[in-house]
Amino acid sequence: MAVDYTVIVVYLAGMLAMGWWGMRRAKSKSEFLVAGRRLGPTMYSGTMAAIVLGGASTIGGVGLGYQYGLSGAWMVFTIGLGLLALSVFFSARIARLKVYTVSEMLDLRYGGRAGVISGVVMWAYTLMLAVTSTIAYATIFDVLFDMNRTVAIILGGSIVVAYSTLGGMWSITLTDMVQFVVKTIGVLLLLLPIAVVKAGGFSEMKAQLPTEYFDPLGIGGETIFTYVLIYTFGMLIGQDIWQRVFTARSDKTAKWGGTVAGTYCLVYALAGAVIGTAAKVLYPKLGSPDDAFATIVRDELPVGVRGLVLAAALAAVMSTSSGALIACATVANNDIWSRLRGAVRSAEAAEAARVAAFRGTGVAKDAHGSPDLPDAVDSHDEVKGNRVFILLMGIAVIVTAIALNNVVEALTVAYNLLVGGLLVPILGGLLWRRGTVQGALASVVVGGVAVIVLMATHGILANEPVYYGLLLSLAAYLVISLMTKPTDAAVLAAWRERLAGRSPELVSEPVPAPQ
Repeated sequence: MAVDYTVIVVYLAGMLAMGWWGMRRAKSKSEFLVAGRRLGPTMYSGTMAAIVLGGASTIGGVGLGYQYGLSGAWMVFTIGLGLLALSVFFSARIARLKVYTVSEMLDLRYGGRAGVISGVVMWAYTLMLAVTSTIAYATIFDVLFDMNRTVAIILGGSIVVAYSTLGGMWSITLTDMVQFVVKTIGVLLLLLPIAVVKAGGFSEMKAQLPTEYFDPLGIGGETIFTYVLIYTFGMLIGQDIWQRVFTARSDKTAKWGGTVAGTYCLVYALAGAVIGTAAKVLYPKLGSPDDAFATIVRDELPVGVRGLVLAAALAAVMSTSSGALIACATVANNDIWSRLRGAVRSAEAAEAARVAAFRGTGVAKDAHGSPDLPDAVDSHDEVKGNRVFILLMGIAVIVTAIALNNVVEALTVAYNLLVGGLLVPILGGLLWRRGTVQGALASVVVGGVAVIVLMATHGILANEPVYYGLLLSLAAYLVISLMTKPTDAAVLAAWRERLAGRSPELVSEPVPAPQ
């Protein structure tokens, strides 16, 4: 195992080194949160594929293949379909908005007041998504070092928190690109063919396993529908995904680079299912389907290759974990903390003006005639503030991951909240002119509460929470929007200008980045 250990240690050291390099490059809020909005097609495609294909897609995808055969590919396949839909139909418009969070988009579209509530829902989703990836470190380090679960989570989580905190999106982009390459080599080019050969080839696999293992719909129509509802639609609206769209140099890069990444996901989905099916032939009586990946890697791969494939699994987990972490911190800082702090400052300004009027004294005014309170925040302060939030959210993620144990349940909670609470107001804002801020708020609240209540009464893994939560969210959005005054024409005009990329503050062209 010495060679395998060396491969892993070199890989982890490389991740930290890239975090240090990214720290020197991230000098502004834009550089820190969205890599300066200047990624070219190659880097954009690689990093987008890396973030959507995490531990659940790799370890969980192989586990589903072990349990259901080729139809186990559907979970990851629907993720790829969602990314394709986002890239083809929405990514160009999203990239032109030049915002940092989904909640900022909602405020632009509806004229404000939707940000904090939607931010809380998005924060809960990104937090749980980061937790699920962090839990997966325990599986990988257990195979590598026979390490205690808590120690494994702290070790893996600390490395991700370190390089994410240091360089923000630049560090995450660089590490994700490396992780994409390692994942491609480790899973697609090494583990896939070796697993099939060790299982005796496809003919032997068909002879050893029931025919339903090779039925494309063997996992069940209802399960496939649920995957589409949760993962395909979830890909359209997640902050972690949108934040990567914001890094694209142009809307064409976002569209075509995302299409390449989505296609890659479809291939990765099938590869995971085939590996799991081969593992079923080799180890027909494993205690848990999720043990299939670790078992076949540990027992069937040669020295050195085993270390590289485990590094690939670690890359899959780290890419999703770091992407979810920076998304969680961005939402917490920009959509929740900054807005709450702004509300307090507005109250302070109003009080200062009232006292000044009472005393008959003058109060310094800003350019708009409002009381001028000191609020100078330079780029360094903004980067520092976001860095602090990544560190705080990282600690919260590690602590939560230690307390929880079920990856599937945590992931289900995350996507149920996201789809049930935010899908309708986001897509409604992009597609339906008549939607109003009151309808959007009602949709978020009704859908989110319905999902939480139904998960409590029917169970976290039940299908009803997302089904009924989504329907109630849609009903609230339509009814309340039609009952309330249409969105102000000036707000809609500004929204259309922003969607078209013609907003006055967006005139400057981004600096080209390496391909």
